[in-house]
Formats: sequence, C-alpha cells, structure tokens
Amino acid sequence: MTRTDTTRTDPTRTDITVTDERLVRRAVKAAALGNAMEWFDFGVYSYLAVTIGDVFFPSGNDAVRLLSSLATFAVAFLVRPLGGLFFGPLGDRVGRKRVLALTMVLMAAGTFAIGLIPSYAVIGFWSPVLLIVFRMLQGFSTGGEYGGASTFIAEYAPDQRRGYYGSFLEFGTLAGYVGAAGLVTLMGMWLGGDGMREWGWRVPFLVAGPLGLVGLYLRLKLEDTPAFRKLTEEAENRPGYREKAAGLREIFATQRSRLTLCVVLAGAYGITDYMLLSYLPTYLTDRLGYDDAHGIAVLIVTMLLLMCVVTLVGRLSDRVGRKPLLMTGMGGFVILSVPAFLLIGQGSVVAVLGGTLLLGLSLVCLLGTMSAALPALFPTRVRYGSLSIGYNLSTSLFGGTTPLITTGLIHATGSDLAPAWYAAGAALVGVAAVACMKETAGRPLEGSPPSVSTREEAAELARSRGGGT
Repeated sequence: MTRTDTTRTDPTRTDITVTDERLVRRAVKAAALGNAMEWFDFGVYSYLAVTIGDVFFPSGNDAVRLLSSLATFAVAFLVRPLGGLFFGPLGDRVGRKRVLALTMVLMAAGTFAIGLIPSYAVIGFWSPVLLIVFRMLQGFSTGGEYGGASTFIAEYAPDQRRGYYGSFLEFGTLAGYVGAAGLVTLMGMWLGGDGMREWGWRVPFLVAGPLGLVGLYLRLKLEDTPAFRKLTEEAENRPGYREKAAGLREIFATQRSRLTLCVVLAGAYGITDYMLLSYLPTYLTDRLGYDDAHGIAVLIVTMLLLMCVVTLVGRLSDRVGRKPLLMTGMGGFVILSVPAFLLIGQGSVVAVLGGTLLLGLSLVCLLGTMSAALPALFPTRVRYGSLSIGYNLSTSLFGGTTPLITTGLIHATGSDLAPAWYAAGAALVGVAAVACMKETAGRPLEGSPPSVSTREEAAELARSRGGGT
C-alpha cells in the first residue's frame, strides 16, 4: 500500500511514508462513497419529512405531525454517541477498514428496512415504533462512519494534500444530498403528493440496499491505513500497547481538552450544515408555501454549485491553512445568516436561490476544510475513537436536533428569522473555537511519521531533518 523509506543522514533514523497515489485515490473513493450513502439516507428522510409525518403518524394537527416526524429524525442522533463509543475504540483496536465495512452494512440495512414498514393506516401504533427502531439502527451505525471515514482519508493522504483529499469526503456529503433531493423531486413530479404518500416515498429508501453493497465491496478491497499498520507493528513489539492506546479510559483521561474543542467545532459546523442542507426544504414548504419539488430544486442548484468548489477549498486549505478558511466560514454565518433569511423570506425563486447561495458560500469554507482539521486534533493511537466520540456527541446534541429546534423556535416566537439567529449564534461560538485550535496544514499527523507523495520529497525531507531544520 505504501512504502516506508528510511534514510540515514545522521545517527538518527527517520521514517517517512511515501504514498501510492492510485491507492490513495481508491481509499478516498471508498470513504467518500460511504459518506455519500450516509447523507443520502439522512437527506431522503429530511426531504420527505412532511410526507413521512402523513404516513407514519395519526391524522390531526399538521404542525404536530411535522414535529413528530422531525423528532423521529432527531432520534437517530440520540444514539449516535453510543455508536461512536462502540465503533470508535473498536476501529483503533482492530482497524479502520473492518469497522467501516461493518458500519456500511448496518447503515444500508436500516435504511432499506424503513422502506418496507407498513403505514400507520395499516398497522397503527407499530408503524412509528418500527420507524424509530430502524432510525436508531441508522444512527448507531453512523456513529462509526464519519470519524472512521475522515480518519481513513487523513491517514492515507500525504501531509501536503490532506485538505484536498479530505474535501472529497464532503463532496460525498453533497453528492448524497443531491442524489436524495434529485430522486425525491423526480418521484414527486412523477407521482404527485398522493402517489408519494401511497408508495412513492419508499423508493428512495429501498435504493440504499444496492448502494450499500457497492460501498461494501469498495471498502473490503482496500488494506488498512499506513498509520494504523505502523501502529500495529509497534503493538506487536510492545505487549498491551494497542489495548491501552485504544481504550475509552485513555481517551477520556488524556484527550479531554481536545474532545471539548472537537465538540464545539463540530457543533457549530453541524448546526450550520443541517440548517442549510437538511432543514431548509422543510422551511420553504412550512413557512413559504413552496411545494416539495420547488423547494428541493432550489437547494439542488445550490449544492451542485458547492460541489464545483468544495475540492478547490480543500486544496486552498493546504496552501493557506485550515484556520483562515474555518474562520471565514464561521464569520460568514455570523454576518450573513440574517440577511440570507430575509432574502429567502421574499419568496421568489431568485431571492430564495440568492439567500441559499449566501449561506452556501460560508458553508463550503467549512465543508472543504473540516474533514482534514478534525482528525488532526488527535494522535493516531486514539484518533478514530476520540473523533467518533467527540463528533457524534456534538452532532447528537446540536446538528441532528437543528430541524426540530428551529421549527419549535419559529412556532414559539412567531419569527421566521429564528433559524438565522440560531445559526449565527452557533457560528459565533465556532469563531472562538477556531481561534483556540492549532494550525495543522502540511504537518504530519500526531503519532504518525511524515507522509509524502514521492521518493524525491522523502529524500529532501530526510536531508532537511538531517540538517537540523
């Protein structure tokens, strides 16, 4: 998978990992596809929130049915920390590849099963119960997905290109959302509201089955990351090292400050991300009277534009650093959230698209950078576990509850600007968190040797180290 060059330029021996670009790209594809599938699953649910409320909950107050649907959406996020606690340390112990294959299977199974549940009109009470059960399975499996996928890419990528390769994980996020939004829109246009409520809503969930098999195949074809394999070699020479390094006690005893920073960063990121990519179609339908197809179509255009630039942002972060771009994204939400929602509130397609693009330009600075920044917070021996715990705890508390909280705030305050103030407040906290983090662009991951793209770069780095620089 990689070559580890050892060059002796002085009495000190320096290990430098030289990556194979073809294998790095295969690893990125496998990780990004799983992330795309994760957000395809969650995107389908959020875009069908109104329809799901009609199918799975008893008739009555429309606002109550919508809130019930969004509450079920949030249930999956309540178990994500449990998934992180289980899969994260397991990934540090048995390997990134095996755990990512397992999370892929569980995630696909949970989504596929939702597409088979009979409606409330058929089985009554058991319909929402089964929906909650399979949403919890989705959430539990997802608890090991993002932390593992971002760790997988970060540990494969050369140090000078970690931002670029990491940005493909969020390219997968956008692709998953676009796929979900596109499929829901086409089905809605073809079948209409009645057809979607009757059976059309099932199709996007059932698509997850074959997608999961493809993702599983790609992940099983890869070997584990160079950093983990080096850790394994060290463990073989130091009995008990792996168990100690991968345990929860190690994480909570030594990584508390980094976990706190991870939770705050991921929380601000999650609220702004879910506000735009998950909640906005519901906002357009519930508050502005858009039908589902038109609201989602506006968001599809925005996400396609973000897909065109997200990898460019990742590449830029390798040159100028993670912190400047993260600060730009967070600051953009602080300044632009209220103007963007005022623009969206005008109601015309042009105004709505303009408002979403304002938010999207801020979000893409986070999307293109965060996947490289978060894994670099932690050392290799506890990276998967620490990131999974911190990220999923934050997503559970803040990201996944965003649609529910913002809908509740609107109904409680009567203000359509409540989502804007919520996003701006979260981003303001994110600004403080970015100010506290260390710059990691272009530097080796803590606990791993330097990683470069060519033998020439390895030789030059070894000579510079031998020269004392």
